[in-house]
Amino acid sequence: MITSLRLKTYVQVAAISAAALASSCATKKQAASTVTLKTTSTPGGGSTATATVGAGKKEGIKKFSDLIGKAKGDTGLFTTYKVDGKYYFEIPDSLLNREMLVVTRFVKTPVGLKSFGQQYGGEEVNDQVWKWQRHDKQVFVRVPSYSVRADSTSDMYASVKNSNLDAVLAAFDIKAYNKDTTGVLVDVTDFYNGDIAAISVPDNIKKQYKLSGIDASRSYIDTVRSFPINLEVRTLKTFRAGESPTDNSNAALTFEFNTSMLLLPKTPMKARLNDSRVGFFGQRQVDYGTDAQKAEVTAYIHRWRLEPKDEAAYARGELVEPKKQIVYYIDPATPKKWVPYLIAGINDWNKGFEAAGFKNAIVGKEAPSAKEDPEFSTEDARYSVVRYFASDVQNAYGPHISDPRTGEILESHVGWYHNVMSLLRNWFFIQTAAVNPKVRMAKFTDEQMGELIRFVSSHEIGHTLGLPHNFGSSYAYPVDSLRSKTFTAKHGTAPSIMDYARFNYIAQPGDGVTHLYPQIGEYDLWSIKWGYSYFPGNKTAQQEKEALDVWTKAKAGNPLYYYGRQGTSIDPRLQNEDLGDNAMKASTYGIANLKRILPNLEKWTYQKGEEFDDVETLYNEVIGQYNRYIGHVTMNIGGMNENFKTYDQKGPVYGFVNKALQHDAVAFLNQQVFTTPTWLINREELSKFDNGTTLSRIKAVQVNAVANVINASRLARMYDNQSKNGASAYTVANLFDDLRAGIFKGKLDEFKRNLQRGYIDNLKNLLNDDASRSFPGATPAQLANIGFTPINIALSDIRPMVRVELSKISKSLPAGGDALTAAHNTDLRLRIKEALNPTRPVVNMSMGAPGRLTDDTAVKQDNNNCWPKTTW
Repeated sequence: MITSLRLKTYVQVAAISAAALASSCATKKQAASTVTLKTTSTPGGGSTATATVGAGKKEGIKKFSDLIGKAKGDTGLFTTYKVDGKYYFEIPDSLLNREMLVVTRFVKTPVGLKSFGQQYGGEEVNDQVWKWQRHDKQVFVRVPSYSVRADSTSDMYASVKNSNLDAVLAAFDIKAYNKDTTGVLVDVTDFYNGDIAAISVPDNIKKQYKLSGIDASRSYIDTVRSFPINLEVRTLKTFRAGESPTDNSNAALTFEFNTSMLLLPKTPMKARLNDSRVGFFGQRQVDYGTDAQKAEVTAYIHRWRLEPKDEAAYARGELVEPKKQIVYYIDPATPKKWVPYLIAGINDWNKGFEAAGFKNAIVGKEAPSAKEDPEFSTEDARYSVVRYFASDVQNAYGPHISDPRTGEILESHVGWYHNVMSLLRNWFFIQTAAVNPKVRMAKFTDEQMGELIRFVSSHEIGHTLGLPHNFGSSYAYPVDSLRSKTFTAKHGTAPSIMDYARFNYIAQPGDGVTHLYPQIGEYDLWSIKWGYSYFPGNKTAQQEKEALDVWTKAKAGNPLYYYGRQGTSIDPRLQNEDLGDNAMKASTYGIANLKRILPNLEKWTYQKGEEFDDVETLYNEVIGQYNRYIGHVTMNIGGMNENFKTYDQKGPVYGFVNKALQHDAVAFLNQQVFTTPTWLINREELSKFDNGTTLSRIKAVQVNAVANVINASRLARMYDNQSKNGASAYTVANLFDDLRAGIFKGKLDEFKRNLQRGYIDNLKNLLNDDASRSFPGATPAQLANIGFTPINIALSDIRPMVRVELSKISKSLPAGGDALTAAHNTDLRLRIKEALNPTRPVVNMSMGAPGRLTDDTAVKQDNNNCWPKTTW
């Protein structure tokens, strides 16, 4: 997807930090209640189990013929019947205790619903594994857990089973035995009509709209269809609602759901063990069946099951088709002109699978019409679909659903929001218009937009193949290589399309660069080879890992094959929206291009008879892009490089960014940010839309840059560097000297005065902030892992250094000057005096230890969320 998540409170940090550290980001799980049966409403909009499904008056077990009569069954996974408005499942004994993946999706939702990732038809509500299990005269739906395991041959197997009891989701009375007593009949009407957590509206939507239970008179089961390996149930449920996204007078919200129940393979796919050096989504289990003298965590990657049709030919090195091709269908609701580009983005991955020895491994197709295939449904869990949402959300995302036993990917529904085109247009314009005359227009051609859609399609499909974001990829290409026409024509902007390496903002006029966006690159081919190569014979997962380790070590040290995780603000190489191996150099080129674009906004977006909305939008995009460049540079200060390794690899896992680069980063800020960026103040363009807010935004960018630089977590790493490396470290003393030289020199205009006040106020926050705050639920090591390096400000060297810095500033302020200058300097002295000798309670503005939550220290969840309103 396209989003980075900025958190505002410590409670949010704790919750999301844990999620970022522990979870795969490809699915949205909803906790199952231990018993979900017939329900009654509760004041908070939730539901409470009150009775066993199908209970009430005990009728006993009837004859099958007496109950079903002449009703015709729909044969498939289970044979299903509808009799007098009731729905029955005939469950064969052979399918009792078999694991089945159950996926519930919205089919239709109320207009205006706001719940990101769960608001449009086709989006997933929940997925869960069920086992239908018979006990005496009842059938239970059990929900197994896969968080702990032990092999059945292990001495620990019995112990693990005893402490890992499957929850009971629902219970059904047996209504009849089938004709040859090889199966039982249960009534599932109340179950599917009920407010069951696993197959109903998610709790967050219930709370948001104050839903207080289902109105049975306005709810029903629409269809029940059975197929050979799956069963599909479509329901319509109307909830009593205290709030509505559009019209509270209805006092109700109606949703349509589809619940797919898909039989999991009887023989699970062989799992592939995860490796932190190669990026894949995955899942973790505590494995008590190993020889390790501890409770060992085992991690498996998520991948499709690809097996060659001809193993002998595959072993000879020939490209071989898989036994089962990966197929994605394009939603029939998709505008026809974009369908070929979406399909092309899917098919582009075939060259990745060729690296793993497969040909024609993946294909995109138009969804069949009802006439071509009356049984096809975009909600059916057997099919992977690119769903098109009529939405003003600027986003797209690529989730997948996997077998929790092994990580086998079973299906995916890519979410494609119509308005992602607006984001693509704005960003492609702002990042390339200086060198790309084709985008100097109010509306792109269909061909130009189609190519951008193809790029996004490839990125999102990559997620559905198991690939997370690789934020370290773009660092592999030298900045000046991205100014080369031949290099970019061959390589694009990064070795991985899974990076957030958007469009080539580095190329300058005259360079002749025309290929300006990412493509499936060297790293992508390598990761698909690593994850999908087939090993013949009966090798164990551990034996396969040993072979893969040899491959991985052979690529170590080559930046083309480097994987840099998302979710940390420690390593300046691992950033979104950046390009090249030197942020200072790249950002200087980028700003040079923004200076060329800004004066031409009105000219290049001219639309006869239209108001200046486009000029305003793109002017704000220029400021936003400038702010991204500042963030890219700032990450170098107090930064550490992270290179995951194993015992048999030499060199450090963590090492500090060298002193010269950190100094260069501050020099960039002094020149490009703390010296007033007058080029951003284009009076002619501003006069078309600005009513007095834009200059304040530019001031805020400058002050926020200061806050980012001197946040406590960054300073903590700098002190750590100094303790370990002495004179070779870029120290806090160096930082303060360099900042002071930039912030308190030069023309003292309104921007510089605002900046100086901001610097002193941020120093004041460090001096007087309450350092006793904590992040509940997260350890110091976990916090440091994502960039919130803990430090006790009160006991650290930060406050003594801040006091010295404030004193130096106070002593350096000149006397005299014009009235405004004199007033400003007097105010600064008073602010410094108040900081050093506070006379009133301090308002915590920097959010305390261990550090500010700022753009470059934001905790980011992947969740395949690639394209938010302001950042992908």
